[in-house]
Amino acid sequence: MKLWFNLLCRDVTAQFEFYRTVLGLPEAQASRSPIYRALETADFQFGFNAAPAYGLLGLADRQPAAGERVPVVAYATLMLEGPDAVDAVVTAAQKAGGRVVKPPYATYYGQWQAVLADPEDNIFRVSAIGLPAGTTAPPLPPG
Repeated sequence: MKLWFNLLCRDVTAQFEFYRTVLGLPEAQASRSPIYRALETADFQFGFNAAPAYGLLGLADRQPAAGERVPVVAYATLMLEGPDAVDAVVTAAQKAGGRVVKPPYATYYGQWQAVLADPEDNIFRVSAIGLPAGTTAPPLPPG
């Protein structure tokens, strides 16, 4: 099984370029269409759909109005090679027009993680198993 994760975008080209710049992934050229672009690895495809996809998917009634902020109902987590890679993606995302929602931090489950927003305010996480030297995992929050 291969996961394909798609974002519905206002500007497919800009979103595609943002993620390609930040993550350094190749384009899935065989999937390109006038309303779709994607990045791809052997394990997943990360796609970007233009507004007409709402209608094609039977979701026209859920398309946000121009300028309306979309609620967070799902987000991608991209597992990276190590804490340094997380820090590098955070820097690259900011340089490419994204923003940091929560800067890199140690999770209670021993990962180094950051929460980011792309230029259209979609949320995504970058994470790596393991912590930077000298960092300890905090306790599980009460719950």
